[in-house]
Order: sequence, then C-alpha cells, then structure tokens
Amino acid sequence: MFKKRIFLIIIAIAGAIAAFQLTRGTASEVAIPPPPYEPAVRDKNGLISAAGLVESLSENTSVGSPNSGTVVVVHVKVWDKIKAGQPLLTLDGRELNAQLEVQNAAVTAAESAAERAIDQAKRWTSIKDSGAVSASDLINYQLAAKEAAAKLNLARAQADQLKVMIDRLVVRSPIDATVLQVNVRVGEFVAAGMKAPVILGNIDQLQIRCDVDEQLATRVREGLPAKGYLKGESTRAGAGDRAIPLKFLRIEPFVIPKVSLTGASIERVDTRVLQVIYQFDRPADHNIFVGQQMDVYIDTSKSSPANEAAK
Repeated sequence: MFKKRIFLIIIAIAGAIAAFQLTRGTASEVAIPPPPYEPAVRDKNGLISAAGLVESLSENTSVGSPNSGTVVVVHVKVWDKIKAGQPLLTLDGRELNAQLEVQNAAVTAAESAAERAIDQAKRWTSIKDSGAVSASDLINYQLAAKEAAAKLNLARAQADQLKVMIDRLVVRSPIDATVLQVNVRVGEFVAAGMKAPVILGNIDQLQIRCDVDEQLATRVREGLPAKGYLKGESTRAGAGDRAIPLKFLRIEPFVIPKVSLTGASIERVDTRVLQVIYQFDRPADHNIFVGQQMDVYIDTSKSSPANEAAK
C-alpha cells in the first residue's frame, strides 16, 4: 500500500513538471507580426472584395521553344517593343546545318541520276519502232526514269524539311507586344515544352483578373461596376481619391482552385474562386506593372447593364 502511494506521488510530480515545461515553451513563442497593411475587406453593404492580379490586355503570352537546344543569341531584352515575327532567340543549329549540306549533296546526286535515267528512257522510246529494244526493256527504262524522278523529289523534300527545322531554331514573336521577362541567357539549354524562356504582353492597356470566393460567386453578375486600389491603399486615409475605375470585360465560367494564397494560418487551402476580368486605363499618377496585386471591390448593389436592358 505504501509503495502504491509513492508511485502515485511520483506520477503526479512528473505530470506537474511536464505541464510546467509545456507552459514555459508556449510562453517563449515569438508572436506573429501583423501584416504591413490591412487586407481588403468589405467596407459597406453591397460591396464584395476580391484579390486582383494585373495582366496585359491580351493576357501574358509565354513563348516557348518548339525545339531543344543551346541558346546562341538572345535578340531582345525586357521593355523592348517588338513586332509579330521578330526574332526573340536563336538556338545552336550547327548539327542541322551539317545535315543540310549532306542532303544538298544527295539532291545533286539524285538530279544527275534522274537526268541520266530520263534521257535513256527518251532515247529508247524514240527508237522503239525499229525493233532495237524489246517492249519489256523499254518499260524497264521508263520505270527507271520514274523511280529516279521520285528519288529526286524525296531528296528535295528532305532538304526542305531540314530547312524548316533550321528556321524553327529561331524563336519568333507571335504578336506585337512588349517583352515582360527574359528567362534565358546565351549558353543556357532550352528544353522544348518546358519553362517559357520569354514572356510577352501588350501593356499599353491593362486588365485585372479578380479572384472572387466561391461563396460569393452567386452574387456576381455581368457588367457590375468595380473599383481597384493598389495593394494596401484601400485602408489608408483618402483612399477614395486613389480608386481606379474598372470596366467589366467578362466572367470566366469555370471555378478554379485558389492559387494566390496569403500564407495566413486561418486561410483555407481548399477554397475555389470565380475569376472576373476587368479592364482599366493606366492612371497618370500611378506606376502599375504586370503581375502587381490590387484590392478590388465589386459593387453588387447596383443592377448590371444587362438587367437594366431587360427591364
């Protein structure tokens, strides 16, 4: 009985020590600092907030390489204004150029063989009535001429194919745009279908892609007015003067997983969002860049133009 009491006392002391250590460890944790600015929230009835990401109006174009190879020339740099068809970068083409030289020699040989076979077929055909050549031999000469011509066409087609492959080593711009990012340098290896080495976009006009929480998606309608603020400015004094008016473009009819997470511990990672696209003109007193985040407020209290027309 005495031993049992001692055992219980030891367990109690051990529990007290463990509780003390746990409390001590919790008390020594460093407090999480507040964000540098308050996040966007609904500031009055009828307004819903959304996180916006600035894009070029034509949407950012990631230009990849159709071939793998080593970059030998980068023709552009960031901020360059380029035209459709202008070279962006060139890959090493020494191997293909060597193959083209070999193929050109094969074309020359095929041309000689075709000329010889066609000439023989013509000569034997011209004297077929004299009986100097049998009908079967004449057919063989004519078939040999056709075969030589087909081999010549094949050699030329293979040469043209190599020329196309060499031309594809020069990656060209598909659109008139501004170079937003260059992710490759001379001497680096570019893999076909992998990370785009160059990103283009028309930044003369901008649009903003707004992520609306799926719980609020049913309140969004076409044509709703909205306003945007640069990140953090919506909570500062005089925020109304900094508002950027937005023009509705479209609603993306597919709810997607949220990818622009803030890192807050209370944020759900399984949230899905409806993307609403707005357009805006560059304000004279703001420097706005592609990829920049904005706080967007969509006014759901007003009727959209489509609903007004229906009335």
